[in-house]
Amino acid sequence: MREDGAVTDNGRLVLAGAPIGQAGDASPRLRLALESADVVAAEDTRRLRRLAGELGAEIGGRVVSYYDANEAGRAAELLGALQDGKTVLVITDAGMPGVSDPGYRLTHLAVEAGIAVTSLPGPSAVTTALAVSGLPSDRFCFEGFPPRKSGERSRRLSALAEEERTMVFFEAPHRLGAALAAMAEAFGADRRAAVCRELTKTYEEVRRGGLGELAEWAAGGVRGEITIVVAGHAGQALPPVIEDLVDEVARREETGVPRKQAIVDVAKAAGIPKRDLYQAVHRG
Repeated sequence: MREDGAVTDNGRLVLAGAPIGQAGDASPRLRLALESADVVAAEDTRRLRRLAGELGAEIGGRVVSYYDANEAGRAAELLGALQDGKTVLVITDAGMPGVSDPGYRLTHLAVEAGIAVTSLPGPSAVTTALAVSGLPSDRFCFEGFPPRKSGERSRRLSALAEEERTMVFFEAPHRLGAALAAMAEAFGADRRAAVCRELTKTYEEVRRGGLGELAEWAAGGVRGEITIVVAGHAGQALPPVIEDLVDEVARREETGVPRKQAIVDVAKAAGIPKRDLYQAVHRG
């Protein structure tokens, strides 16, 4: 690394945010960057070409794959291109490179070599889920994917039990039920949370409630890309939004649960008097 931290006259690394569901969320700058970059490093080259087609972009440079399995070796190759004065654009399947996706290793190498690094902003499941969760967003932390093994997961979550900031996690759909159950055990079954599924896509769904309730729901099987938002320790005292609880009663009714029972269950999970929820449901 340059001792003075200065950027050299080498190439430029561009970290490009990709749409997380809708191609129309891409910025015009992304189309131009795809056309002008000397090298485009993509997590999935087939998805890249499909996205380029939807954007009406003609990729002008060389396309190479850049994913978890080849990231270490490919990063050295891409660094060489940057040192030769090339513009290298890194794009993942969705969201920002380096956020639970390939990108960090090359960025680190580029910074160490004094190469210019810039970002082409785009959608992120982290901030999108946080925005729609209804939970405090003034302070938050991103915790990535919880450990797959139950023991490691329990230890990691236990260490976060006193975290006051809202927490954002990614999780695979087939592990969602187990992850939510572990969170309910570590944080408490009544801790408020939101499970965001297929954000910005046709079948987008946001489930809000206590962790215990959400774990029961997820036990039946869930599909799609998942982001979990969990209230911080201090956030437990925040009152639930009554409109969200009314919506939850309606969802339960749609599954065949009698309205009276749905009101009792939802009010208990939210920690509010059932008469308050009863009145809100009938006002609607």
